[in-house]
Amino acid sequence: MPKVALYKQDGSQVGDIELNESVFGIEPNKHVLNEAILMQRASTRQGTHAVKNRSAVRGGGRKPWRQKGTGRARQGSIRAPHWVGGGVAFGPTPRSYRYSLPKKVRQLALKSALSSKVQEDNVVVLEELQFEVPKTKKVVEILNALDVDRKVLFITVERDENLMRSTNNLKNVKVMTVDSINVLDLLMHDKLIFTKDAAEKAGEVLA
Repeated sequence: MPKVALYKQDGSQVGDIELNESVFGIEPNKHVLNEAILMQRASTRQGTHAVKNRSAVRGGGRKPWRQKGTGRARQGSIRAPHWVGGGVAFGPTPRSYRYSLPKKVRQLALKSALSSKVQEDNVVVLEELQFEVPKTKKVVEILNALDVDRKVLFITVERDENLMRSTNNLKNVKVMTVDSINVLDLLMHDKLIFTKDAAEKAGEVLA
């Protein structure tokens, strides 16, 4: 079973913790990771692009000239796509890019992301993480004690308002609960800092 160091908030190591092998110790599936990232990014697209087709463009209600006898090509509307100022043919319309992957594929992607972080030695587990009041300085002290200076994702069991408010002013720090973790956030952050309870719950839920 994969083992990672267990730390206190002051950065001192108190031992090791064994993580669930079926969640944190599998061989990462790169193809599934790629599919999960594409799905998430597609779901965040607004899809509000739009152009006016010939029925939406103003004007062009009558035939510009009679059908025969003028020597010019027959025309039905000055707002046809080949006219300057006409509508756009086959242009983009508002749509949703959202799609979903099968549940087992999504679970495999999460396991692959977590396992890849463990293999890269980018997972830290804290014995506990307590904030009696919001204090950004305390978060900075914890990161310095753990020698972490890159993009960090804190993962807790339950929503901790004090912790979230303490990290609001730190642009490279984000807080999530175990229930809301996703592949994109796991891979976009360099370090994952779990609480002990969160690491154990992730091992139980995703297994």
